[in-house]
Amino acid sequence: MATTKNDARINVRLASELKQVIEEAATALGQSVSEFTVSTVVREARQVIQEAQFTRLSTRDRDAFLGALRAADAKPNDALKAAARRYKKRVG
Repeated sequence: MATTKNDARINVRLASELKQVIEEAATALGQSVSEFTVSTVVREARQVIQEAQFTRLSTRDRDAFLGALRAADAKPNDALKAAARRYKKRVG
């Protein structure tokens, strides 16, 4: 099992009422405030990162995008052809 060295810090100032809420939540889960804070912030950070990796389209935009993909007369332009050549040159 790999060990993780806890050598970084994040300092946060917050209202005492918020600190009390965090302490109560940590106690309810049987965690220290540090354990609760780290696990909660990391979970939320991962969720934010995951959601940021997706492009969300409206129904209208999705339909327009799919329509463009399906267009029978759609032919690659010069820029797309050049990009394909560069890709093939790099990848093989």
